[in-house]
Amino acid sequence: MDHRPPSVYRTRSWTNRRRLLTALGGVGLVLVGYAIGRWQDTPADVVPAVAVAASAGAPASSTGTTSSTGTESSAGTESSTDGASSAAAPTTEAAEATTPAPVAVEYPVMQAESATELAGIQTQETEDEGGGLNTAWITRDDHLRFDNLDFGQVAATKARLRLSSDSGVTGRVQIRLDSKDNPPVGEVSVSNTGGWQRWRTDTAALQPITGVHTVFVTFTAPDDSEFVNVNWLQFAR
Repeated sequence: MDHRPPSVYRTRSWTNRRRLLTALGGVGLVLVGYAIGRWQDTPADVVPAVAVAASAGAPASSTGTTSSTGTESSAGTESSTDGASSAAAPTTEAAEATTPAPVAVEYPVMQAESATELAGIQTQETEDEGGGLNTAWITRDDHLRFDNLDFGQVAATKARLRLSSDSGVTGRVQIRLDSKDNPPVGEVSVSNTGGWQRWRTDTAALQPITGVHTVFVTFTAPDDSEFVNVNWLQFAR
């Protein structure tokens, strides 16, 4: 029987444990070295699973950002285009509001003796107010011509004529445009005023007249007798 002191057994036990730990440490170092060697031998294009997952997530985020940005840009462009279209195409009410109103022309008093042409007509001193001359000895088929009268954009609808007569014949004074042979646009009937210098203002209703025209004042009666004198005429609305 071995009667060794307890201290001897404790020393052996410790020595055995230390050897075991040393062996385990050596095995651990071998395993670590093996793992490091395997990692270094891994090709560069082989990406760990975590990196692949992260890389896969990144394009999704980028794509989402691009899509969102593109949508917002497109929406913004459409909105801007709509706004530009609205600004470039004013409403009918706005267009009408900006259209200037036609300017009315002031029609002057036209002295008969100042006509461009007095066909078959003579002049004489007048006793009418204002003095001057009047046209006289007028018979049918005579005429007065006034060139280039501008009626403007606002239509003339009547003409006032200063007339006198001491004839027993009732005739007509007619207004024609651009030719003495065109149909009349208005006329007035002439009857005796009580004397060749007894003046009266008669009004002829006209078809609406605008623009620039040559105006003919023509005369018609049942016979060739002198039947009217004319001092002046004036167009009106």
